[in-house]
Amino acid sequence: MAAYTIPTAARCSSFILRKRALSVYILSSGYFGKDYSCWRTLSSSASLGSSDSPSAADIRVSGDIVDHFDHLVQRGSMRGDAQQRYVLQRLAHLQKTLKSYSNSVYLNAPTTQSEGNSCQTQNDDRIRTTMEESIPPAPKGLYIYGDVGTGKTMLMDLFYSHVENSYKKRVHFNSFMLDIHKRIHRRKQSLPKRRLGKMFTYDPISPVAMEISGTICLLCFDEFQVTDVADAMILKQLFETLFRTGVVVVATSNRPPEDLYKNGLQRDTFLPFIDVLKVRSQDHCHTVCLDSRIDYRRLVKPAAGKLYYLTGELGAEACLDTLFEELALRQRSVASRRVLSVLGRDVTLEKTCGSIADCTFDELCGRPLGAGDYLELARAFDTVFIRHVPLLTLSLKDQARRFITLIDIFYDNKVRVVLQAEAPLDRLFVHTGGEDERDRQLLDDLGLDGEAAERLALFTVEEEIFAFQRTVSRLREMQSESYWVKGDRSSSRRHMDM
Repeated sequence: MAAYTIPTAARCSSFILRKRALSVYILSSGYFGKDYSCWRTLSSSASLGSSDSPSAADIRVSGDIVDHFDHLVQRGSMRGDAQQRYVLQRLAHLQKTLKSYSNSVYLNAPTTQSEGNSCQTQNDDRIRTTMEESIPPAPKGLYIYGDVGTGKTMLMDLFYSHVENSYKKRVHFNSFMLDIHKRIHRRKQSLPKRRLGKMFTYDPISPVAMEISGTICLLCFDEFQVTDVADAMILKQLFETLFRTGVVVVATSNRPPEDLYKNGLQRDTFLPFIDVLKVRSQDHCHTVCLDSRIDYRRLVKPAAGKLYYLTGELGAEACLDTLFEELALRQRSVASRRVLSVLGRDVTLEKTCGSIADCTFDELCGRPLGAGDYLELARAFDTVFIRHVPLLTLSLKDQARRFITLIDIFYDNKVRVVLQAEAPLDRLFVHTGGEDERDRQLLDDLGLDGEAAERLALFTVEEEIFAFQRTVSRLREMQSESYWVKGDRSSSRRHMDM
């Protein structure tokens, strides 16, 4: 885990705060902007740490991506990787196409007429078909999948930073789906109240997709994954509308399309979406496997100090207390409780100081919090202590799911994490621990037998076991010096105030 073992509390944070203080200020100045919203436009890649990636100074926003990649390899900023270069060649072709691309022609395309006599409808259909045939097909996006740490996010961000088209968005998939559900909820709330005895149906999914299509023509997703039945139910219609209106999608995922939502509840309703992604890929999206078989996050990198402590380790609590106090000295605040407002709810944290939060695992993952809460935490804090992380057994699968989402969102927003856990990182998640009483009750409520529980990911935690590989890989990188430097927002603010 950590490369430094320091026995006393007085020395536990000296490397981070003293030895590297000057370089933290210089290297991170100006790296982060003020916008930490779900929809974030990157002028320079903020997620390039997923492999041996270039620094912010290496990123250019124009020119050929492959030449830039080769230049970075030659100067030693990146490792040469033939698989990465192949994927980048595919992205480079798309980059050039998007320079002058607009999806306005697809937004204004005629739609199917559902009213009128049959002759008129047939005539309208013929006119619409003729007009559609005269419109060239939209550029095809890419769905890039592969093992953890192979550089998928880095390649997508490198591509994104070079695309010279202002109608683009880059977003983590969790954040995207959270925004979609908010938009759907807003539209439903705006409907007139239904009168007693009157019924009407309203499907807000396509209008929401049209809202998005009206503002962007390139949508980049990081960590495309489907674990929620509510997401699974709307994705087909959502993406069919996005594709029909000319939105180009570039996505990264640890899973190939056919394994998305594997063994999920009501997966048969999700299968048509896989057809949209894979079978119709010749129309909308190429599927590309990045199979370099190297987890770049496992490569030895300079550590930022000791950031991972074992609960039973002598002096661990004292070291964490000292590190918090030294970091707090740089804040223009005093330690206190803080209440965050998330969608009308209050999320209370017992110990914070400026941009630092000192939390327990129960505070963050023992409560029914979700992606929206964790995004708010990522906006409010650049450093979060997470104490007393238990062994994540089968009986704690809800907490494990939240922990995976928490780390995904923190990583995407470059939030720095200091952990205290029951076991070393590689042994923190175990798929044993006995049957959960709530699972048995849920099986009864759903009318399912024990055999169904053995197949459904909801009960087997198969998805969590798979996703935790990504969590482990990301937490390794989050302990590196380069990640710690990039995450120091206080230095950026001091630089902007000068």
